[in-house]
Amino acid sequence: MPEPGPRMNGFSLGELCWLFCCPPCPSRIAAKLAFLPPEPTYTVLAPEQRGEQPPAPAPQQQPQQQPQPAPASEEAAGACSLHLSERADWQYSQRELDAVEVFFSRTARDNRLGCMFVRCAPSSRYTLLFSHGNAVDLGQMCSFYIGLGSRINCNIFSYDYSGYGVSSGKPSEKNLYADIDAAWQALRTRVLYHQWNYWVKGCMIIFVTFTAYCQIPLQKDSTSLQIPPAMNECTCFSTIPPQYGVSPENIILYGQSIGTVPTVDLASRYECAAVILHSPLMSGLRVAFPDTRKTYCFDAFPSIDKISKVTSPVLVIHGTEDEVIDFSHGLAMYERCPRAVEPLWVEGAGHNDIELYAQYLERLKQFISHELPNS
Repeated sequence: MPEPGPRMNGFSLGELCWLFCCPPCPSRIAAKLAFLPPEPTYTVLAPEQRGEQPPAPAPQQQPQQQPQPAPASEEAAGACSLHLSERADWQYSQRELDAVEVFFSRTARDNRLGCMFVRCAPSSRYTLLFSHGNAVDLGQMCSFYIGLGSRINCNIFSYDYSGYGVSSGKPSEKNLYADIDAAWQALRTRVLYHQWNYWVKGCMIIFVTFTAYCQIPLQKDSTSLQIPPAMNECTCFSTIPPQYGVSPENIILYGQSIGTVPTVDLASRYECAAVILHSPLMSGLRVAFPDTRKTYCFDAFPSIDKISKVTSPVLVIHGTEDEVIDFSHGLAMYERCPRAVEPLWVEGAGHNDIELYAQYLERLKQFISHELPNS
């Protein structure tokens, strides 16, 4: 990073040259400004590794040896377990940790995506698809998810952006959109390996019983088992039962800070139960240069131009003293929402402390429990 010098709109001349000339590409500029992936605070263990590892440590304990990440195969994905480092600041017991499901998905840009499902309220109608803020990963957010979900009576599904945590690839605007698309699809259709295994065994029992009863010969070759034509209409062979299978009307999209960018993009293309925007930004250029009044072709994260396409109810939350993304961003996003509900402007709150104010949880509970359908 260049040495500090005279500053323009919060940036020195050297910093502006570093941003816009090295190289002069909007996606690279956005990456330099917006993405700060931390050192991973967790690993994902495959089934064969679990017996070799000690139980997850208490918050103050340091593990003796960091296990290697699990392979991204679909077979291993459904049986993975979570291993947290001390820096994850885990605040609960092993029992809560065992209830956290982790697995891998794959994005349309061929990146491995680390995903997490936290069952805080099994009987709840709603699941939050949570896109977290910058400079954190799933390991650091895990305790927060358990506390939040249990208080607002929602399950929480989250993921790490490309280049964060155990997710492969590099952070970029295009990857953000591909990441949340993959998370959305995983939440709606995900099948865990052990359930798939039970399902296959059940189908084979039905199949063998059917062939024995009808006296249909089983045809085998060196590579496969041929299913008789009479079985083609059997639904258990043509459909796979989902593990999560959460329908769009039961999904609440929640984006925090940089996480509002993929959240708004997804919500502009798919209808869902609701959208929560926590400290949203209008666009990347408007954060760096507050006097910007329109979206240029080289601007990154143009959420302000997409929010008008969101047809779901939108709750906007912003601190009036936000030092990272000015309060004016939240106000502008709220004013552009076609179906905005009463916003939460947290007086005196900054960018990273809104959750510490009592009205944060109160407004979320009111919105989810009373302003959305719960039957």
